[in-house]
Amino acid sequence: MSLETPVPDTLADDPSAAVIPLPEFVSDFGDSLLAAVTAQNPPVYDGTPDARRDAVMEGLKRKPFAAQRGVVQAVTRLLVDAGQPAAVVNAEMGTGKTMMAIAIAAVLHRCEGYRRFLVISPPHLVYKWRREILETVTGARVTVLNGPDTLRKLLQLRDPAHPGHDGPEFFVLGRVRMRLGFHWKPAYAVRRRHIQRTDDQGEPVGEPQLQAIVVCPHCGIATLDPDQMPYTVETFPVDKRLKCDGCASPLWTLMRPNGAPQPRRELLKSSLCQIPTIGPATAERLIGRFGEGPLAGMIEDNVYEFVNLMDEDGELVFSDRQARRMEKAMATMEFSFGQGGYQATEFIKRYLPDGFFDLLIVDEGHEYKNDGSAQGQAMAVLAAKVRKVVLLTGTLMGGYADDLFHLLWRIMPERMIEDGYRYVRGSLGAAAMSFMRHHGVLKDIYKETEGSAHKTARGRKVSVTTVKAPGFGPQGIARYVLPFTAFLKLRDIGEGVLPPYLEHFHDVPMRTDQSEAYHGLRLTLTGAMKEALRHGDKSLLGVVLNVLLEWPDCAFREEVVRHPRTRSVLAHVPAIFDGADAMPKETEVIALCKAEKAEKAQGRRVLVYSVYSGTRDTTSRLKAMCEAEGLRAAVLRASIDTSRREDWIFEQVDRGVDVLITNPELVKTGLDLLDFPTIAFLQTGYNVYTLQQAARRSWRIGQKQPVDVHFFGYGGTTQITCLQLMARKIAVSQSTSGDMPDTGLDVLNQDDDSIEVALAKQLLL
Repeated sequence: MSLETPVPDTLADDPSAAVIPLPEFVSDFGDSLLAAVTAQNPPVYDGTPDARRDAVMEGLKRKPFAAQRGVVQAVTRLLVDAGQPAAVVNAEMGTGKTMMAIAIAAVLHRCEGYRRFLVISPPHLVYKWRREILETVTGARVTVLNGPDTLRKLLQLRDPAHPGHDGPEFFVLGRVRMRLGFHWKPAYAVRRRHIQRTDDQGEPVGEPQLQAIVVCPHCGIATLDPDQMPYTVETFPVDKRLKCDGCASPLWTLMRPNGAPQPRRELLKSSLCQIPTIGPATAERLIGRFGEGPLAGMIEDNVYEFVNLMDEDGELVFSDRQARRMEKAMATMEFSFGQGGYQATEFIKRYLPDGFFDLLIVDEGHEYKNDGSAQGQAMAVLAAKVRKVVLLTGTLMGGYADDLFHLLWRIMPERMIEDGYRYVRGSLGAAAMSFMRHHGVLKDIYKETEGSAHKTARGRKVSVTTVKAPGFGPQGIARYVLPFTAFLKLRDIGEGVLPPYLEHFHDVPMRTDQSEAYHGLRLTLTGAMKEALRHGDKSLLGVVLNVLLEWPDCAFREEVVRHPRTRSVLAHVPAIFDGADAMPKETEVIALCKAEKAEKAQGRRVLVYSVYSGTRDTTSRLKAMCEAEGLRAAVLRASIDTSRREDWIFEQVDRGVDVLITNPELVKTGLDLLDFPTIAFLQTGYNVYTLQQAARRSWRIGQKQPVDVHFFGYGGTTQITCLQLMARKIAVSQSTSGDMPDTGLDVLNQDDDSIEVALAKQLLL
């Protein structure tokens, strides 16, 4: 009797008939798979809330939604009950990560006795964090560590006489300030002394010379150089912070970088004049009426007290309109009247004990993924000094496994060491590569070339190049993501909280002359690039890729492409469009804006993203074209300070703007652009973090209108290949965010190469 199972004819003839698409497989067998995984790896939080912790959230001034409470319950259970050192809140943009982090801190304070909470924030969100903490937690005290007075505030923490606080204490540290160093200069005393030089045998050489030698200002001992000779004023190293050889006192001191300090009154007056509706005369009247000290304290630490300032008769000093504008602006302004500077991370590392801060909250945690970045290293120092860490992010990884490696090493080094990922000769490079091989995607490219023949065999040379590709394996997700991560999607918040969200892709055909010029330019440049590559010269690769990506959107200007080394002209294309002649993409975007304006009764404004705002400035051109069509348009530029952007956008909305044009990098984090329910990408750039965050700027809690996001790409160009890779990277990113891909670019998701390889392959075909 045969034990073989007969194979159906259809499968024998066509083995591919047995292949089930992954989304269909998950749909059909997802429940069974989830049950099996749950049985083998029971979750830390099974959905049953802790009553005490829930009571704390119920007592907050702003109460979290049910889905947000679930995240808080899961994270606190992971950190406290399971004893893990870190947790990740991987929540979609707009779900209220700040609110959840504040609630986590409040629960840990009331239920576990945690007292001090350190927050690392993007610099333009520091005061937003302060505002939301004070609006949420009763009795909280917030100290902002983001100005030149950071050192003074840190020194106060070490002062035994510094008053304590019964409630939770939050310290909000700007990401840039965290890693900034300080200005210093040598500080020593000088004493004149006769110095006798000697030769190698110790015999005197020449006559003794009178020289000004460096001595310690505290004990008077001379400071010796490596040859054990006293340093003179001329030979003392001005680039090293030395200590006295006798008493170990520092031979340097802090200094102000900008000369003599301004008087306190002038500093206060200058700060007041930064506030909308306050000029020099009003500032002088306020200082004269209320005094320097009280006003400085208000605008440094209590914005709301200043906005609601009352005179002697109990009347409000500022009108309602003034107060609204001032409150918006001051939420992101930085006022400080301290002195000196010191790297905050270094101070905390050296002078505060381990565990002084109970919890470190890292906002926009994915920004710290780079290996050797100063801010990544600074974050690692802080993570090692606290009891627990909570990492907040909307995009945990950008498509590659090594995006996670350094983050994991910084927040949970014990687990990484346990798995064998260690420093080798002071570097994590080998460990990162090993992590990529175990859990990511690496491609080994073998290149075989013919060489000169030998006597008994033909010459042959084989070279191997290893490159990374998008992808993160299920074993890595199960080991490093799922056990430590709480996921939250906007759609999980609940029915009625958020409106519908849709993404649309537009494949825009080029005009005939534009298409002909593009393909001629492409043929010329790829020919030159192939010739250069045959000679081992890769210098043209970046030039060619950038030009072919950018030119279809910049055909309104003459394009001259030069070799980056020889400066010889490789290609020349005259302008195809004039200043008033709209290109196909621009025509479609303007049509979209006009259609949205027709729904002005619903208040639909359009946010247009363009990554070309420098020499190939498409933003000013699009603004002029919008205005020619009767649309009010404004351009947000990088010259507008990050702390002023939110207020600037509010002003444009008050003026009735229909279209806001900007680079997505300028608004990718922190800003709630609820007034712009329609978003259009003229170009996307190549950064998954930026794309995903920029696309969700208006689909956030508080949005009442349906949100539509439109992606535009010129058909048959390198732009489409770029969008394909972005779709692939988003798919991988979402695999670590607890979701299947659902982006509007998913229709393009057919490749798994890195962006450079994908674009180069298209060009070299």
